[in-house]
Amino acid sequence: MLEGMLKNGLRKRIATLIGAFAVCGLALAGCATGGTSDTGAAQSSGSAEGKLKVVASTTQVQDFVAQIAGDRVQLTGLLKPGASAHNFDPTPADLVALGEADILFLNGVGLEEFLDSAIKSSGFHGKIVEAADAVDLEAAAEITAKSAAQGEADHDGHATEAEDHDHDHDHDHGGVNPHIWTAPKMARQMLDPIAEALSKADPENREYYHENATAYGEKLAALDSWIASEFAKVDPAKKRFVSSHNALLYYLDSYGIEFVGSVIPSFEDNSEPSAAEINELVANIKKSGVQAIFFESSVSDRLSKTVANEANVVLVTDPIYADAVGVEPPANTYIGATIANTENILQAWGYDPSPVPQEVTN
Repeated sequence: MLEGMLKNGLRKRIATLIGAFAVCGLALAGCATGGTSDTGAAQSSGSAEGKLKVVASTTQVQDFVAQIAGDRVQLTGLLKPGASAHNFDPTPADLVALGEADILFLNGVGLEEFLDSAIKSSGFHGKIVEAADAVDLEAAAEITAKSAAQGEADHDGHATEAEDHDHDHDHDHGGVNPHIWTAPKMARQMLDPIAEALSKADPENREYYHENATAYGEKLAALDSWIASEFAKVDPAKKRFVSSHNALLYYLDSYGIEFVGSVIPSFEDNSEPSAAEINELVANIKKSGVQAIFFESSVSDRLSKTVANEANVVLVTDPIYADAVGVEPPANTYIGATIANTENILQAWGYDPSPVPQEVTN
């Protein structure tokens, strides 16, 4: 996977950046704590003095770390709100932050293979923690396999993706869709490795980290309960879902929503479907009675508009936040984005969502 992506120029960019370090190493180091810029520099929080230097990959993992670590660490985020979680073009500040980091927090399950070259080139020598390691990945593999089996059934005898597709975006994640965080109950399991890694690196704040992880976990449990109760009100015949790519798999499975298909027939979002794939999806939408198509904030809605027009269904104008949280509040946090997704889906299906419990939002 990584070599394919490097063909797009990542290797040359990193080589250029490494050369730049030799000229202005100290100046670049100052960029790592300078916050965001128009060119997409790494996001950072906290003063560098006496604090752990922590880097996190996806916007969801960044939020989890921030909720647990508070102001006790200097946190730098790599991927940006509204951006895809399947590729990364490092800035000088990103590479400096990686090189200085004590801990690098990843989602895991093969999602961040695109970071391998940047990690190596940065001189990173800290600890890597994959938050998804705490999730029941056997159960995740079963959910992934169930979705794949449904997709093959929808093909109605045509060649499956594994048999007939030869796209660069199809990669082996060990049989597990990597979008683990989309289900709040799985996101809650991702908190323990983060709290424990912070506690081992900074034992003086162990109690603080674990208390925060527990409190945030309780919010995620309350969020899960609210979503489940909301979707329990929906007519099962309406609980059929089509989106940009197969990112909300675990969310959908948690609440009994059928995944009919995606405009991009993959775990990833950096390719385009063939005309035959679009035609097949349109036919499945018509056959299944899907009412609306949802597009994701990190993916252009161009192809989704095409599918919606051909299938004669509504394309919901408010985006789904899957690969990344939103840029603007309230969708700029994991909880806010998940609430927005739930309300968006319910309203598209003709249901008014109940108020979110205070224990979720406080």
